[in-house]
Amino acid sequence: MKRTENQVLIIFGASGDLTKRKLIPALYNLYKQNLLPDKFAVLGASRSSFTDDEFRSKVEEFLPAGESVETFKKMLFYQPVQTNKAADFVSLKNRLEEISSDLQMEKNYVFYLSTPPSLYEIIPKLLWANGLSKSKKYFRRLIVEKPFGTDLLSAKKLNVNLLNYFNEEQIYRIDHYLGKETVQNMLVLRFSNGIFEPLWNRNYVERVEITSAESLGVENRGGYYDHSGAMRDMLQNHLLQLVGFVAMEPPVVIEANAIRNETTKVFQSLRPISENQVPRYVIRGQYTESKIKNEKVVGYRDEPGVDPLSRTETFVALKFFIDNWRWAGVPFYIRTGKKLPTRVTEIVIHFKSVPHHLFGSRKSSATTNNQLIIRIQPDEGILLKFGMKTPGTGFAVQTVNMDFHYSDLAGTLVPAAYERLLLDCMQGDATLYTRGDAVEQAWQFVQPIINAWQTNPEIPIYGYPAGTWGPEDSNKLMTNGEWRFPCKNLTDDGLYCEL
Repeated sequence: MKRTENQVLIIFGASGDLTKRKLIPALYNLYKQNLLPDKFAVLGASRSSFTDDEFRSKVEEFLPAGESVETFKKMLFYQPVQTNKAADFVSLKNRLEEISSDLQMEKNYVFYLSTPPSLYEIIPKLLWANGLSKSKKYFRRLIVEKPFGTDLLSAKKLNVNLLNYFNEEQIYRIDHYLGKETVQNMLVLRFSNGIFEPLWNRNYVERVEITSAESLGVENRGGYYDHSGAMRDMLQNHLLQLVGFVAMEPPVVIEANAIRNETTKVFQSLRPISENQVPRYVIRGQYTESKIKNEKVVGYRDEPGVDPLSRTETFVALKFFIDNWRWAGVPFYIRTGKKLPTRVTEIVIHFKSVPHHLFGSRKSSATTNNQLIIRIQPDEGILLKFGMKTPGTGFAVQTVNMDFHYSDLAGTLVPAAYERLLLDCMQGDATLYTRGDAVEQAWQFVQPIINAWQTNPEIPIYGYPAGTWGPEDSNKLMTNGEWRFPCKNLTDDGLYCEL
């Protein structure tokens, strides 16, 4: 395995929820696996006035109970920083000098912006002003959490601002979906198997379907979500990135720029959806009051912090095309939503039916076309559906499953997304991070949809009862077939479905 150089990880927003729930546990797991550098430190930075010991005590609440964490806690330090005070960044620089000197380690720094997006323009500038953004001798890297802008204009502005103070190769735009093992496995599934890649094109694929469903509602994030919505929160970033991996051409090498070049080409090939085409290709919805397991569930507009007249979408389904040699004419379908029956993310490759139907009518065979299902979460794995003869007289055909589950790999640890992504950045590998031009291309694709929703009040927002698969009108997007309704469990659909 590649050696990780000694370094300091500086987390802005260290007293926030992301640091507690994801970053510190991920770093602890890397520590337990002996994947951290020989000399490593984490410097938390936020407005709270903690000492090192107080920060370590706070962090311990989010580490496994009963395990000895004292050695790991000694790697943690804290520096109060008011992000609007330039003088505090002088103190931050001095503290980094002190840590590097005390630990006798190189001054390699990774800055993590776990902060509100409004600070993405301020923190990089103050790091640059204090000589912390660049170094001739040591590496300096910047991890930026989503959202990467709220529309095309703000995304371009953010990219320009970041590039004023850091070079593109220093910037790591993190999308935790790309850190999931099953997403990365798509590259291996496609490009290491001679039985899949020759079929991965318009000649054999009828349609591609991507679903990312959440069973939860907006919970206590109504105020934030009402200014975001499913398009900005999920589809523009996570799901379009999955499209990039599904549809990309084989890279020349498995290397960051080669892979990101190919996914960017996919975004450049997306057929634009004009504002007047939005009602034809996009369906949006909002969950309404319902009963789930005999418990009353409030509708979205009754959630705390949500405008009672809100037209923010909690569900969006989209049909689009990729205009290139491989995918010409193949429809892609994406949907995502809250308060759906289960939490699941999966990709379904629907293959074309056989040209001559020996074993029944075309209508009956259409429902049994081969499907390759790549389950991102939960019950991670891969499922292939194909037809087999039902035992007995005649040639009745039934669909059967061939499956693989990551849980079947005894003794194999599947790393959490943030573990993989943090380690990659520490090692300077940007393969699973999003590049600035790809972010802008994705925004350019969805911007006309957002514009149409904002300017045309006649475009409906359909209600759907909480706990269902979204508005029935989303089925109208399908020109052939229907949406797959996945279960929490991958392989027993049709027989047993855990929701």
